Amino acid sequence: MTPVLELRDVTVLLGGQRRFLRKPVPPVRAVGDVSLDTRSGEILGIVGESGCGKTTLGRTILGLQREAAGEIRLDGAIVSGLPPRAARAARAAIQYVHQDAAAALDPWWSIGRSLEEALVVHGEHDRVRRQARVEDALRAVGLDGSTWPRYPHELSGGQLRRVALARILILRPRVVILDEPTSGLDMSVQATVLNLLLDLRRQSGLTYVFISHDLSVVRDFCDRVAIMYLGRIVELAPAGRIFSRPLHPYTRALVAAAPSLQARRGQVRPIPGEPPSAARLPPGCALAARCPHAEPACRAEVPALEAATDSHQVACHRWAELAAS
Repeated sequence: MTPVLELRDVTVLLGGQRRFLRKPVPPVRAVGDVSLDTRSGEILGIVGESGCGKTTLGRTILGLQREAAGEIRLDGAIVSGLPPRAARAARAAIQYVHQDAAAALDPWWSIGRSLEEALVVHGEHDRVRRQARVEDALRAVGLDGSTWPRYPHELSGGQLRRVALARILILRPRVVILDEPTSGLDMSVQATVLNLLLDLRRQSGLTYVFISHDLSVVRDFCDRVAIMYLGRIVELAPAGRIFSRPLHPYTRALVAAAPSLQARRGQVRPIPGEPPSAARLPPGCALAARCPHAEPACRAEVPALEAATDSHQVACHRWAELAAS
């Protein structure tokens, strides 16, 4: 079966500057050679620390950020490298839920007007049809008609997340990019939002790309998980496998450092040192200077993402030894 979303060797460069009679400023490689497949109805988690490139990757899938190299396909059709107008039309089935729902809404517009505007932008000019679709979307996320005349500052954090979901549901997407959808919410509201997302996936056949740093949520919510470090995917596997038997040293450190109510054996040992600058990446594996398992080959050659099992991929020169340990 053709994946609903495919990425092949996608690279994204940010910044860079040519300067007269001065040394040029090189661009930062925010995403490097990322390849992913997402199946219809799947929840794919993208995990990594701040600055690893996961949000940039989500914006590139949506089309807000242009890829410098690589290919993106939606339902088998190429949607990357197109002129702006053609790109918007080709990626209309991909929508994005911003991590700050309040900032994504105009504070001077009522909720109803904000939702209607999304339909106007996408060419729906019949007011009656717009209002019917807005009411259906609000109902789908558990909000009633009283929400229509209210303003963002009058709603709670959980209600704002529901409004953000309603705004993309009225556009009838196939793929939804969720950027930290539960950040800043207390535990009970988190559970409500996650259950709503699962219900919407069942009802509308949605596929989710779930960007998060919260491993406890990712473990229970996602089908597969991709671990990012400095713009690259270093491990990709089913969620259960990632958390029960991680192979990459970085993934092992993330899983070990995740908060848990269960007693730990010994002390959690974080990876020493600081990540290198994305503007001046060292040769070889970007983790090599911090990795206790690094060998000379790690500092000379970038490890490719290769199959450890049929469903588990890892980018590490020593993954076989770590798997056996």
